[in-house]
Amino acid sequence: MDYAIECINLTHYYGKKLVYENLNFQVPEGTILGLLGKNGSGKTTTINILNGFLQPRSGRCLIYGEDSQRLSPANKARIGFLIEGHIQYSFMDIHQIEKFYSGFYPKWDREPYWELMSKLKVTPHQKISSMSCGQRSQVALGLILAQDPDLLILDDFSMGLDPGYRRLFIDYLRAYAKARHKTIFTTSHIVQDMERLIDDVLIMDYNRVLTQRPVEEFMREFKQFSFELEDEKAEIPQDGFVTNLERVKDKVELYTYQSEEFVRGYLHEKGIAVREFRQVEMGLEDAFIGLTGKY
Repeated sequence: MDYAIECINLTHYYGKKLVYENLNFQVPEGTILGLLGKNGSGKTTTINILNGFLQPRSGRCLIYGEDSQRLSPANKARIGFLIEGHIQYSFMDIHQIEKFYSGFYPKWDREPYWELMSKLKVTPHQKISSMSCGQRSQVALGLILAQDPDLLILDDFSMGLDPGYRRLFIDYLRAYAKARHKTIFTTSHIVQDMERLIDDVLIMDYNRVLTQRPVEEFMREFKQFSFELEDEKAEIPQDGFVTNLERVKDKVELYTYQSEEFVRGYLHEKGIAVREFRQVEMGLEDAFIGLTGKY
């Protein structure tokens, strides 16, 4: 399999604070991977290392086989990068900024930019300064698509977008990437949006990777069971199969990769009587919280 990104034994600290140690993951060409994690778990750090803005303490990241700290000009030209904050030249209008950017990119393809602008219903001479934060972010994303990169690295691409525009852009981005065999590595704080976009999910907690797998497989295999304890004083041992346990008095939410039959058998074996036992259907955000914990 050909990989657009390979991170090998990546370790980084901020001062004495460990961000992560021996982080390993791969992004196959033509796939869309979503990096999820709580604030401070290392998402933006990883993106900054990928882009060569930050040197890790040890380990390395490869982009199309080259170390991200020493990319050749040819490989840099294959990458489109959206930095958190969507910095733009606000004194330009959307026609001027497209024309300005086009001079820097030999493969410039204005079609996806203007397709996205038409969906936003903005006029060609609308100033960037008069746009909302969400509209500005779409201008930035349209300019990145027009660069025609093979790899898009998007840090919090949905910042400032309302639900309708988020849905519009996510559907457009996925169709664009699949039609043109693009690779996308992205983060977002709005986890439910990622479920419509990504092929694979990489979930990080502090200092470690919790899972990396196809998102459909993760959603099929990771489960939530809800039940009430007959005896409120009963204790549920958090044995190895329990990924997370949330409890308020007699009400319990148990997260695991095991089956309903296994969980029921375990509770029976431990002599823990329960009622209202059921498996709860989850979205990606529910599963993310179930895996990482609420706090």
